[in-house]
Amino acid sequence: MSKVLVSDSIDQAGIDILSQVAQVDVKTGLSPEELIRIIPEYDALMIRSETRVTKAVIEAGTQLKIIGRAGVGVDNVDIPAATRQGIVVVNSPEGNTIAAAEHALAMMLSLSRYIPDANQSVKNNKWDRKRYIGAEVYKKNLGVVGLGKIGSHVATVARAMGMKVMAFDPYLSNERAEQLGCRLVEMDLLLREADYITLHMPKTPETAHLINAEALAKMKPTARIINCARGGIIDEAALAEALQQGKIAGAALDVFETEPLGESPLRDLGKEVVLTPHLGASTAEAQVNVAIDVAEQIRDVLLGLPARSAVNIPGLAPDVVEKLKPYMGLAETLGTLVGQLAGGRVESLNVRMQGELATNESQPLVVASLKGLLSQALRERVNYVNAALEAKERGIRVIETRDASIRDYAGSLHLEAKGSLGEHSVTGALLGDREIRITDIDDFPINVPPSQHMLFTVHRDMPGIIGKIGSLLGSFNVNIASMQVGRKIVRGDAVMVLNLDDPLPEGILTEILKVPGIRDAYTVTL
Repeated sequence: MSKVLVSDSIDQAGIDILSQVAQVDVKTGLSPEELIRIIPEYDALMIRSETRVTKAVIEAGTQLKIIGRAGVGVDNVDIPAATRQGIVVVNSPEGNTIAAAEHALAMMLSLSRYIPDANQSVKNNKWDRKRYIGAEVYKKNLGVVGLGKIGSHVATVARAMGMKVMAFDPYLSNERAEQLGCRLVEMDLLLREADYITLHMPKTPETAHLINAEALAKMKPTARIINCARGGIIDEAALAEALQQGKIAGAALDVFETEPLGESPLRDLGKEVVLTPHLGASTAEAQVNVAIDVAEQIRDVLLGLPARSAVNIPGLAPDVVEKLKPYMGLAETLGTLVGQLAGGRVESLNVRMQGELATNESQPLVVASLKGLLSQALRERVNYVNAALEAKERGIRVIETRDASIRDYAGSLHLEAKGSLGEHSVTGALLGDREIRITDIDDFPINVPPSQHMLFTVHRDMPGIIGKIGSLLGSFNVNIASMQVGRKIVRGDAVMVLNLDDPLPEGILTEILKVPGIRDAYTVTL
């Protein structure tokens, strides 16, 4: 039975799901050394924000198949190290969307009306109403930086409160922004015009200290900024200085560069600053949602099914995978086939989507093709997670092309590989929804299903060759399941494909190549 380690506090609903398929050990508060010592026992690791999954942890986790983060961010997981080891990393991009969005809105309103400070004042037996004259958000300009799921919900609610919403998101189309009722602008304009700025993007090298002294200097002196996304997006020292000097009116932060928050000038500022201890996802509903979401994905991966929110499998979004799943099996089969025909060291792979496939997302088919291509050399080490990385490290040049022309099938896939045995190509399609057909080998038309053991020959189209090959295989006690010949012209070159019930014995290829008219012979194991 598989074993799952849960190293942070997770809602019981998630534990119950994992317990259906695995032994679950809940061990929280582990030191880095303790985690490294025990992780080799486990097939899966489920965490929240407390556990840091470093390269050392990942390299020690020799049995790990999946790391699940019950939350949105995965900045406490070394993604490149996990990818290199072929470990799927998943998160819950939607489980705490509402909780995080509502917290950002609550922070904005608390900041505008000085609610935390006023609350403490009343509890201290004071009644200083004049001190807490706040500001309305109605008709104010809200600048949303990052219109993902959380940012989009903030924008929608803010519009309902009568705010005018502008947004900066370099990955968003104008059409999508218009659907959300937002005006898409450049960051510089947003900084200058917004009365409120709310941040909703991951912490990356590009977004680190995005809000620095220069950015703060561009903001209105009446502007307020909210960060419930990730610590480090704001330069906290520069923010404290801007607040002290009255360059902006206020700030509300739920996340910090170092957590828990240590010594900080932000602590000494008054009602203009609202600070909370990373509460964005801290609702009862969100805790249940993220635990269930990630636990279901871990369960699926342990059962051999794909994860729906893997962050380190490029282009494999759940809706795309569901649509292309049958063709991914085709791509992997063709990749395995062309890799063995081309030889051990492959220099390049051309993946051409044909017919209806030309209009689909290409990345899942490229990844599946590479997984097949590398499967003979790497065996169980290669999967959808690390196939592209392994190919890159081996210097394999990957080319993607599209050809919308309809051939014998509505959609087909063509792979060309250049390797130590020369250049070879294979084409395949699906018969119905699932049945794979190899329709072309090195430009010779055929129509055969793949099988575990196959023999390919290139020969002169002449009488007697098929019989001689059959007799030779019979003498080695190899049974032929099916056979087909593809040719372009009579008495020219031809390709013969044999599906075999048995693997070819050692040395038989040498005997096959001695048959008059045989130019080349290849064995393939799928």
